Amino acid sequence: MEKTDTDNALLRPIWKFFSYNWKFGLFIILLLGIPRFILVLHANSSGAGYGLVSIIFIIMWFTPFIFLNKKGRYKIGLKKPENKYWLLLSFIIGTGFCAIMFLGANLLYGETLDNSFVYIAKSYIVPQEALDNSRFLLFITFAISGMIFSPIGEEFLYRGVVHGSFVGEFGERKASFIDSAAFALTHLAHFGIVFDLGIWSMPVIPALLWITGMFLLSQLLFICKQKSGSLFGAVIGHAGYNIAMIYLIFYHIF
Repeated sequence: MEKTDTDNALLRPIWKFFSYNWKFGLFIILLLGIPRFILVLHANSSGAGYGLVSIIFIIMWFTPFIFLNKKGRYKIGLKKPENKYWLLLSFIIGTGFCAIMFLGANLLYGETLDNSFVYIAKSYIVPQEALDNSRFLLFITFAISGMIFSPIGEEFLYRGVVHGSFVGEFGERKASFIDSAAFALTHLAHFGIVFDLGIWSMPVIPALLWITGMFLLSQLLFICKQKSGSLFGAVIGHAGYNIAMIYLIFYHIF
């Protein structure tokens, strides 16, 4: 009998003891999500920066190549875009949504730490003197990193490997809700569970707004993937969000 997309037909032969289904997707979410969550919390509390988190993102880059065969990678959208117009539109959608989130956070919380952008800015270890002397150079440095590490890693993982593992049982739309929920909850480590003056806390309403924003962003990135016919639509949309966030931090918060 021919194998279906919910068994190991899309996995590399070495993973024959796995089936590419929702159980596999949940396993991958936990395998990479838990250490990433812990490392981000540690970075926020220690001021050590996100160096170790970047290693997790790099591992995420390779998940389609580690676990999926050529057919599997094509199935999840790791292929040439079918609609290049949507690559540009994806970037615009990402930057625009970030601007909306920034305006909303500013209107509600101003410059307080209940503003997700203000709290995230704390993780950027940049001395004021360096900002005064080399703001643009620092912005470019952070922007390049922000447009490479998490957009590729997270989209290959969440909109790619994880999403594909749930499609067989739940269909495209419901699978997008699941990968969006996983993506949003993982970002609680970036904001939602906050560390300030030696104390951990969770401002409930700001955290819920942040999670909702990350879920909606994920849904937009799913649309970018579908419309472009490629995971790279989601990657570019994510990169647009990140560069807008970094610009707003460097030129409107710092």
